[in-house]
Amino acid sequence: MKSKTTLDKFFEPVEIGAWQLKNRVVMAPMTRCFANDETGVVGDDIVAYYRKRAADGIGLIITEGTIISPRGKGYSRVPGLYTKEQINAWRKVTDAVHQEGGKIIAQIWHVGRLSHHELTGGLPPQSASAIRAEGIMPRYRKPYDLPQEMSKIEIKEVISEYAQAAKNAIEAGFDGVEIHGAGGYLIDQFNSDISNQRSDEYGGNLKQRLTFMKEVLRAVIEVVGANRVVIRFSEGKIDQPHYRWEDLEATIRDFVEAFHESGVEMIHFSTLDFSEVREDGKTISQLLRKYWSKVIIGVGGLNPTKAEEALIAGTIDLAAIGRPLLANPDYLSRIKNDISPISYDSTKHLLKLY
Repeated sequence: MKSKTTLDKFFEPVEIGAWQLKNRVVMAPMTRCFANDETGVVGDDIVAYYRKRAADGIGLIITEGTIISPRGKGYSRVPGLYTKEQINAWRKVTDAVHQEGGKIIAQIWHVGRLSHHELTGGLPPQSASAIRAEGIMPRYRKPYDLPQEMSKIEIKEVISEYAQAAKNAIEAGFDGVEIHGAGGYLIDQFNSDISNQRSDEYGGNLKQRLTFMKEVLRAVIEVVGANRVVIRFSEGKIDQPHYRWEDLEATIRDFVEAFHESGVEMIHFSTLDFSEVREDGKTISQLLRKYWSKVIIGVGGLNPTKAEEALIAGTIDLAAIGRPLLANPDYLSRIKNDISPISYDSTKHLLKLY
């Protein structure tokens, strides 16, 4: 392991968006499913979980996916941000993080068709088109339900729910929000021709399919400000993890154009392998940087050395760390003191809050 002196950029204090961060390290969003299943309310264990990471000095924490409405639920025991009780419970989390000198943003989330009527209050899941996702739901172990194609009125309602959840996040003390537009969830379902076969202004070619995402971004930015909003997006999907964009660079250009049109300033491309070379000898983040000069959060198997290299090169502005932070609440302290982190073990670290 490299010592602290070789990681100057990694540990560099930085101003990003509205935030003065202690360093360029981000805690990646990781679904934990430890909220009350009936109410979507987080408890004291979640408070302690995030407090520990903030106390260790993580620059920016992004929470687990937090649903914007009961119909946005796709997993048991996920938290929400649409009731007063949920807002009040999250305020204990944000207070704890701020007491430790940290910054924390809420990842706001609607799973769309990747759900089942038993999780969505007896109603069919919502999606861009009435096309069932293939496979079995993770954890719930049932086939996905056939979704209901959203009407234009329902689209506007859900956009309003994103905006209200963002407003609720600020009320709960969060420093901003990340909009979950990745993973094959609702926003990504509109973006993809696999799940979007609409013939109106929300369907058609990729530029048209990105309309829903742009409208969500504009609505959220209007209530919390562009300097407090991150958009997370991806190729891969929960139900199709090996899916790849066919015309990679053209697709990236279309996404970047949509980001510029929406006014968003910070993007977070979700991938399992940050270093994967894709086209013209470049990674996705390098291709993104070719067209996007604003903030990029990198993620995908990063370690401090890889992150330092990408930060120095200017490919990314912040480096998100995921699984190592599940296993090591003291991850940064270990890196600073040249102590090897505990290896992530899914049999232990997905089942316990540390």
